[in-house]
Amino acid sequence: MGERYFVVREDILPEAIVKTIQVKDMLQRGEASTVHEAAERVGLSRSAFYKYKDGVYTLNQLQRERIVTISMDLEHRSGVLSKVLGLLAGSEGNVLTINQTIPLQGLANVVISMDTSGMNDGLSELVEAIRRQEGVRKASVIGQG
Repeated sequence: MGERYFVVREDILPEAIVKTIQVKDMLQRGEASTVHEAAERVGLSRSAFYKYKDGVYTLNQLQRERIVTISMDLEHRSGVLSKVLGLLAGSEGNVLTINQTIPLQGLANVVISMDTSGMNDGLSELVEAIRRQEGVRKASVIGQG
């Protein structure tokens, strides 16, 4: 199952989530130069910040960053993943996470989350280019924020 996103009113969120967003905003605006400084100013532990920072975004951030998750089945051969990553870099996509299963029967599932806000071409063109890449058996978008 792919990632699910929810729109939740701020006043019902747990305090740690709200403070994580405040820390991210302070860092983005340059009001604090380090995570330690920003977290201390809002009264949040650094461990809580790091726990939530990659999963909490304001609606504006998600729209601007356009985070996409792509699932692929790749043949277990040298260079296949590297060529896919080259396609992503060539399209100006910014890879956020890569998860790969252990290859079974010569295939490995790879799930990549990426920020597509700076991409030159459309997402459908990128997925088609990935599908045409030698060693790629399957590629599809499983999540889009």
